[in-house]
Amino acid sequence: MGDVPARVVLRDVGPRDGLQNEPPVPTAAKVELIEALGGTGITEIEAVSWVHPRAIPQMADAAEVWSAVRPRETVRYSSLVPNVVGAQRALAAGFTDLEVVVSASRTHNLRNLNRTPEESLDAIAEVIELAHTAGARCQVIVATAFGCPYEGEIEETDVVGYALRALADGADSLCFGDTTGMGSPPRVRRVVGAVRDRAPEAEVALHLHDTRGTGMANLVAGLEVGVDHFDASVGGLGGCPYAPGASGNIATEEAVYLLHELGVETGVDLDHLLDVAATAERIVGRELPSRLIKAGPRTRLAAL
Repeated sequence: MGDVPARVVLRDVGPRDGLQNEPPVPTAAKVELIEALGGTGITEIEAVSWVHPRAIPQMADAAEVWSAVRPRETVRYSSLVPNVVGAQRALAAGFTDLEVVVSASRTHNLRNLNRTPEESLDAIAEVIELAHTAGARCQVIVATAFGCPYEGEIEETDVVGYALRALADGADSLCFGDTTGMGSPPRVRRVVGAVRDRAPEAEVALHLHDTRGTGMANLVAGLEVGVDHFDASVGGLGGCPYAPGASGNIATEEAVYLLHELGVETGVDLDHLLDVAATAERIVGRELPSRLIKAGPRTRLAAL
């Protein structure tokens, strides 16, 4: 494959991005999933969000979940915040890694956050300042970076412009979200490449969905342009409540399997992770879209 990262960091977003799209899951089950993921070798977990319960009732117990989790020193736990108030709650709970979102699509941003992208970026600057004052990191996620179900094509200059604005305001890292699975390898290469040209030292991550079957192809495209941080969700949990037709994130176990086949290290125990994916299926009470749960890795042989 040429010059790709030798090691990749995967952030499992199942406990937050995955479970927020399911019927409400008991607090104890959320804690079980977070702690089980921490034992797989995953080094980053998106644990909760601090969105108002009227907007996302599935995350209403964020404080209770986090107070019950036994954090591992080897894992970096992050939480999604919608605004300064959410950031204050996350910091008070002890989080040192925050994520905040702006959509490159004006329509999606208005539906999701009731603000224009410009208004969101103004508020994000306040969140970044608050996080840094508290000694925390803040990642800015640019959602609908590769297309919008309401607007269709999104100008790549807009996506890049919002990302560069976030960096200028002090964002510690960027994440480009393929919120509805409209991305393709050429689009990933162009957007990430344009940011790399303007801000070569920026830490860039990709949040990929597999709505149209291109999730893993987009992961490989990201590798090819030097991305070494990816979001994925155990079992393929996930979607987007404000994006019609958006299916789950790429499955963490499938990403691990592919990366290992490509010779890229993740530090994740795949067999253990598959056990946790089965746990996730039990917790939500339905079959998850991950194909690897069913087929297993190619080293799993059939009984004679």
